[in-house]
Amino acid sequence: MQSVTLNNGVEMPILGFGVYQIPPEQTEQAVADALAVGYRLLDTAAAYGNEEAVGRAVKSSGIPREELFVTTKLWVQDAPAQDNARRAFDTSLTKLGLDHVDLYLMHQPFGDVYGQWRAMEAVNREGLAKAIGVANFYPDRLLDLMLNNEVTPAVNQIETHPFFQRTVDHALMREHGVQHQSWGGFAEGRNNLFTHPVLSEIGAAHDKSVAQVVLRWLIQCGIVTIPKSVDPGRMGQNFDVFDFELGDDQMAQIAALDTGATLFFDHRDPEMVARLGKHRLDS
Repeated sequence: MQSVTLNNGVEMPILGFGVYQIPPEQTEQAVADALAVGYRLLDTAAAYGNEEAVGRAVKSSGIPREELFVTTKLWVQDAPAQDNARRAFDTSLTKLGLDHVDLYLMHQPFGDVYGQWRAMEAVNREGLAKAIGVANFYPDRLLDLMLNNEVTPAVNQIETHPFFQRTVDHALMREHGVQHQSWGGFAEGRNNLFTHPVLSEIGAAHDKSVAQVVLRWLIQCGIVTIPKSVDPGRMGQNFDVFDFELGDDQMAQIAALDTGATLFFDHRDPEMVARLGKHRLDS
């Protein structure tokens, strides 16, 4: 497993396992299977509703805690955001059954992000979150947060896949020492990703699947990725991407697939801002 070094010196695996959209009743087994394959980075969130299942799988795995890298995320909080963000963090830690997380992300760039960030800085200082970062921040919001706070986010987790490669975002993050992390690396199969002729041809040249080509592309771009699957065979295939390398011409072919547009939703769209910004979790 390759790793990246975050801006505070914390080591993070470049390939992990995500549990977005895995129902809580399936999550514990899925995480157990992923850990058995060899994954050590686990990515969950308060909004996913499966933190407790992730925690149970971690506990029953018997894997030493120091060998695991666990990420969870803070949802948008009501005022007073700083106090409520701290309570939300404590709730997540309790659900996970851990004494710390390795990475705590602000899930959305909405609400009182500064109050939320101050709470996150506090848990980072206390060692309860080894690193803190954000998700879904476009360059303007990311730069504003960096300029007006003490701690620069260690990670920004954003939609990134062959059809939306986020080159401007990537350049800004590289300039400021923020690690780029992908969600939706397979674009949920949209644009016929898994049968795309360019990706299929590259895969055939390496005797690899399209999914493996996409993961290898992300890794060679220095982007942390967290593919999701509930099938142990697919988990193993997704993990088997360190024994080949894409050539410069193949990287250029994939670069040419970029449309520069989201395939899901735009966090700058007023309707989406209202929808996500007003949504609150039940617990």
